[in-house]
Amino acid sequence: MLPFRQVVATDFDAVNQLIIDELRSDVGLVEQIGHYLIDAGGKRLRPLLVLLVAQACAYKGKGHINLAVIIEFIHSATLLHDDVVDTSEMRRGRFTANAQWGNPSSVLVGDFLYSRAFQMLVGLGSMEIMGILADTTNIISEGEVQQLINAKDPDVTEQAYLEVIRGKTAQLFEGAASAAAVLADANPEQCAAMKDYGYHIGMAFQLVDDALDYRGDAQKLGKNVGDDLAEGKATLPLIHAMRTGSDADADFVREAIREGSTEHLDSIISIINTTGGIDYTLETARHYANKAKDSLAQLTESPYRQALAQLADFAVSRNH
Repeated sequence: MLPFRQVVATDFDAVNQLIIDELRSDVGLVEQIGHYLIDAGGKRLRPLLVLLVAQACAYKGKGHINLAVIIEFIHSATLLHDDVVDTSEMRRGRFTANAQWGNPSSVLVGDFLYSRAFQMLVGLGSMEIMGILADTTNIISEGEVQQLINAKDPDVTEQAYLEVIRGKTAQLFEGAASAAAVLADANPEQCAAMKDYGYHIGMAFQLVDDALDYRGDAQKLGKNVGDDLAEGKATLPLIHAMRTGSDADADFVREAIREGSTEHLDSIISIINTTGGIDYTLETARHYANKAKDSLAQLTESPYRQALAQLADFAVSRNH
């Protein structure tokens, strides 16, 4: 177990049990797909973030367990929907739910997870947290739509790319950290700092994901290398390659994005490496991770604050 997980190991056990309890349904397919998705594991960084922030802000109740499950259900719902939109067949090293049960079932079970999350959210009884997560889910949806609009467009700028990943990925990290601080009744400065922490670590996390899509090991990643290119996504490694490479290389990358094709993936990776696209992306990720760690200055020193710093380091040092 990674060190930053150990400080909330008991809480994490409670989260896993509550996930099982809340997946219960009279409709068998709901439980079947829900368990299939949750049992696939994953890093569970978003619920972990809830637990660490709540404890770092000296929370004494049990509501953070519920909030962590709420965040995981929202995330799981987005994964089900994303895989349908992206026509993905692999996630976390096995077939996606839509590959197993079809698109209609995946979309509808995603809807179930969203609605179950908001049922649980009502149980927390905090209008402020409800507001945070209502805004969060709305912004995530906008980010996903904008990513769809940008697909197969090689003219997407770095700023436009960063805006998309802010919405589709960083927003849920930000919402998780912000809601946890509010739940813990942290002071306004700490609430603002934890919101910033969530945003910055979310940006770092997605940037590393996008770098690993051209450098990672498919077995460790649990998905195929080059999936982003197959979907026509102009992520930062490609944007940097087109901006700094030769005209011929830039045109080659642009055409691959337009086609959404991995036919020449090895050549694309070679261009990315030659132009330093991976290094530039990871350097940008480290910038965000350092900003996340800077936000921790508002917290009292504790094992939980140390774990949040370790989590920021892990976000940029991981290989999957």
